[in-house]
Amino acid sequence: MRVTILTMGSRGDVQPYVALGAGLRRAGHAVTLATHREFETFIRRHGLEFAPVAGDPRAIVRSEAGQRFLEGGNNPLSFALGMFRIVDPLVEQVFRDGLAACAGADLILTSVLGVFAGYHIHQKTGQPLLPAYLQQLHATARYPAQVIPLLPAGPWSSFYNRLSYWLAEQAFWQLGRGAMNRARRVVLGLPPLPPRGMVDRTFIVRNPMLYGFSEHVLPRAPEWPANVHVTGYWFLERPAAWEPPAALRRFLAAGPPPVSIGFGSIVRRDPAGLTRRVLEALRLSGQRGLLLGGWGGLPDADLPETVLHVEAVPHDWLFPRMAAVIHHGGSGTTAAGLRAGVPSIVLPVFGDQPFWAWRVQALGVGPRPISEARLTARRLADAIGQAVADTGLRARAAALGEKIRAEDGVGRAVALIEDLARR
Repeated sequence: MRVTILTMGSRGDVQPYVALGAGLRRAGHAVTLATHREFETFIRRHGLEFAPVAGDPRAIVRSEAGQRFLEGGNNPLSFALGMFRIVDPLVEQVFRDGLAACAGADLILTSVLGVFAGYHIHQKTGQPLLPAYLQQLHATARYPAQVIPLLPAGPWSSFYNRLSYWLAEQAFWQLGRGAMNRARRVVLGLPPLPPRGMVDRTFIVRNPMLYGFSEHVLPRAPEWPANVHVTGYWFLERPAAWEPPAALRRFLAAGPPPVSIGFGSIVRRDPAGLTRRVLEALRLSGQRGLLLGGWGGLPDADLPETVLHVEAVPHDWLFPRMAAVIHHGGSGTTAAGLRAGVPSIVLPVFGDQPFWAWRVQALGVGPRPISEARLTARRLADAIGQAVADTGLRARAAALGEKIRAEDGVGRAVALIEDLARR
């Protein structure tokens, strides 16, 4: 079977699909991963074919428009408006690139962002489309859509939560409808879609969908139809030959487990100010620290001997060696922290990050999240102290990590894909 996986975004939006693609390849399938050129070497290194899709996510998040997008926070209208301001000039080229990448494929798999082109390509060509998401989109009364603010429990919670899925869908569709309908006409020769929504309700009800997260973290909601499959996380294991830098080994051996601090692809306007607060929080809590690089990497400063700055280190090696992990709440980093079985301290910024931060707290495996507006050295120090000293919290984190490590998300997803392809 020839499979094209279409995804866009940061490394966290790509790496799980590399893991899924590698699993499909081991099962004997030919896999092309279509995404941004920045990830070509990474993708080919894992034996997958690569197809380019327009957009440079690193440049986008560093741009003024990208910063305004991040500042939209958890306001769904600001989030959707900011996203489409960024992608509007790219939509037609993304459609062209996606159409070329999917040529000859027996199956198209898409991420949440990839479906914005993949669904229209499916309509044009008739190729089977299987959404494979890292974030859940099916409505439930239990919690709101992942880009909608959480509210305290109350008599209106069920109504609000259900309504939030329609609101989120309409926010994204109405703001992006002009660009997507234009691309449908110019690139695909398709008629425009109606104002009510991008995806036909019949498609949503009848078409299978995979969710690449653990039921131990986000259990199935009773409202979800039987064709929704929660597989477990799609983890990419580190290369067998990988070795940690000597400086990192020496630092870990020189004292108790440190706290890791890293924010993935999130680029902060004031990384130096953030670093000062982080270093002060570590001092106040009496903990050693490990500052991780990345697109939003904390800058090198005059660090005390109790703090080390390193570039990218595989999370599956690093996180189990930490006392706690501080991160932004991206789905991939959250999954890695939970899998490691150590407490997570989440500092969410936008999008689905506040949702995963809430899940960490609700599961009792991390302190209360700290938003950027509330972030002070004292609050972060208190959260670090709780994560390191609360034996109940640490025991719950360890137990959850054990359950997640027992899952085979990639294997289950591959088996489901093969079964669905045979029908």
